[in-house]
Amino acid sequence: MSKVTVYHNPIVRERADPWVYRHTDGYYYFTGSVPGYQEIEVRRSKTLNGLEEGERATVWRAHAAGPMSALIWAPEIHYIRGKWYIYFAAAASSETKNNIFQHRMFVIECEEANPLEGLWNEKGQIKTHQESFSLDGTAFEHRDRLYYVWAQKEPAIPGNSNLYLSEMSNPWTLKGTPTLLTIPEFDWEKIGFSVNEGAAVLVRYGKVFITYSGSATDENYQMGLLWADQDADLLDGYAWHKSTVPVFESSEKAAQFGPGHNSFTRSEDGQQDVLIYHARPEKIKAGDPLDNPNRHARAQLFHWQDGMPVFGEPH
Repeated sequence: MSKVTVYHNPIVRERADPWVYRHTDGYYYFTGSVPGYQEIEVRRSKTLNGLEEGERATVWRAHAAGPMSALIWAPEIHYIRGKWYIYFAAAASSETKNNIFQHRMFVIECEEANPLEGLWNEKGQIKTHQESFSLDGTAFEHRDRLYYVWAQKEPAIPGNSNLYLSEMSNPWTLKGTPTLLTIPEFDWEKIGFSVNEGAAVLVRYGKVFITYSGSATDENYQMGLLWADQDADLLDGYAWHKSTVPVFESSEKAAQFGPGHNSFTRSEDGQQDVLIYHARPEKIKAGDPLDNPNRHARAQLFHWQDGMPVFGEPH
């Protein structure tokens, strides 16, 4: 029987949109949004509890001007086909002065074994089916095909962002026609803002699961769930199912608010699934939630029931 791991939350302070990738070298690699939104930092540790004090390096900084100069959001580190990649969203500083979010998605690549020490090269913008606000790209491989899920504003659809899925010809290029996976349609997805964003993929028990986050980034932020059969054509929108209710939300009891923008990993013994997410220790009292750095990265085990994930409550 495997030993139950106890995580000392938060595992990393003041890091929203936490992404953890456990590599074959035995390290957990971590990145997330850094307050000020002007850099990408990567950490690593042999344990999740060790990430707060673990090795760290700033691997990329925002440009002085142009479309990659401001609001560097939600980086994700992946190891794909022998190289490291970080996907992130960025905007132009001239746009942020007018309080207009016009993010696009970008990717950088590192060929070295240790991504904290290697040189990162810019591969450019992830070009989608149209030029509009887009962010929170994540990549995954399934049945020898590489896919990309992201959030984007569709001018013809009410709301702030929807989730899309596309196949990739390489880790920085989409191919074919994208599939619209989900739009904000339920009340819990439309509090403050109508948002579907922050996707994370997990393949278990014959299904492909995609979690995502909805509503504003304050205490109303919460997680939803999509799933499809692992043998289905994932690019067929009708193959996907959607939970009508959130699967992870604020806990007054634990004083953890706005949990979301998650990733998945495995426990140190490799036996248990771990949910990585951010949450706030208090509700937003005033100001823009994005300006408050009190979103902290947290880890907790979750279990399965009838082939579906049960995340419980933040604790």
